[in-house]
Amino acid sequence: MAIIVTGATGAFGRAATALLLEKISPAELILTTRKPEQLADLAARGVSVRKADFDYPETLAAAFAGGDRMLLISTARVGTRVGQHENAVQAAVKAGVRHIVYTSVMGADKPANPAIVKLDHRATEEIIEKSGANWTFLRDSQYSEAIAMAVIPPALAAGSLPDNCHDGQIAFVSRDDCVASAVGVLTQGGHENKAYDITGPELLSFPKAVAMASELAGKPIAYRPVTDDEMFAYFDSLGVPRHASDDPAIGPNPLSSDDMVTFGQSIREGYFNVLTDHVKMITGRNPRPLRDVLQQFRHTWPK
Repeated sequence: MAIIVTGATGAFGRAATALLLEKISPAELILTTRKPEQLADLAARGVSVRKADFDYPETLAAAFAGGDRMLLISTARVGTRVGQHENAVQAAVKAGVRHIVYTSVMGADKPANPAIVKLDHRATEEIIEKSGANWTFLRDSQYSEAIAMAVIPPALAAGSLPDNCHDGQIAFVSRDDCVASAVGVLTQGGHENKAYDITGPELLSFPKAVAMASELAGKPIAYRPVTDDEMFAYFDSLGVPRHASDDPAIGPNPLSSDDMVTFGQSIREGYFNVLTDHVKMITGRNPRPLRDVLQQFRHTWPK
């Protein structure tokens, strides 16, 4: 029986595929995607590459056939992806998949968590729990790469960063460690019906993370704590819509300020104030510190 990786053309899916191929043979791997032509290189190596579109359940039976374990990588359509995930879970179980590993988010199981992104994740977790398959939930902390690639460059260019996280603590985690944890769960035993908080090695606040990046860049960044309303106003000034949309004219998952502002609120209120050893327990290695990831991407920052 084989391991299925969904969304295999995405960054997480490609990284997981590369690591899996260090542990299993190509014949034991099934990759699903809406664009199989983008994985022709892997098909040439003997990996089974199959077309699957979670919006069209009729495509999923053949896509998942022969799979025993599945890495269900959450889709990018925040706010409207639960139906996609449900289609995938139902089809996988019907096809004989016995263990579903799902990429979730920190605090998904906390009812009072204000982050709207957790609604999709917890709803999906509940669908998987009720499916009859074994499950493992990987509740990832804030990606270090998101800070290094999306937050710091514009902050360096502007010389300041408005932010509503304030002194909330976060154990920033490298996506590399999240991928390695997922692959570990897929290729090991003993992780059935467990949820893991996947974190980096240290708790830091956003002001400290920004100060670290400023030091590495040799350029000042003035951290400016703001209220949630002020954060919304800031995103309004950039033309960021308040809510995600499925409007095909602007794409299925446009940036939305309600997602980002409530995520910051969640950090501020302590829902990311979690530090675990789960990465090392699963992978056998220590997780990468934020400074290491910032160093990796420093060459891409504005001078």
